[in-house]
Amino acid sequence: MAVNKVILLGNVGKDPQIRDGNGQKFATFSLATTDKSYTKRDGTVMPERTEWHSIVANGNIVQVIERYVKAGTKLYIEGKLRTRKYTARDNTERQVTEVYVDSMELLGSKQESNPNVPSANQQHSQQNDSYNPPY
Repeated sequence: MAVNKVILLGNVGKDPQIRDGNGQKFATFSLATTDKSYTKRDGTVMPERTEWHSIVANGNIVQVIERYVKAGTKLYIEGKLRTRKYTARDNTERQVTEVYVDSMELLGSKQESNPNVPSANQQHSQQNDSYNPPY
């Protein structure tokens, strides 16, 4: 048995990019998660630490992302990690790890102020098992 599950709660870094590829739409964007600073018992101060995650979504959830997700939007995301290799413009081979969205929930004041935001849990089918974005 194996489990590949990621749960993230963070803020969108910049507006999502929506693209068409392989006959379907997909969205890509970055999500920031931050660990607060704290002080250890010995007095050592550990600074705040922000991690940036590359998010990829396809299927019906792209419509929700396209309409409601902008830079600064707070999101709860469940998904799985995928690593892929690609050749950069300088002909070097690179590797990137992305989070493929299984479900997403819009959070925070932007949702509260907009009554037209869809229900909290937006699911999409698991079509991304064989999907590789064309970028």
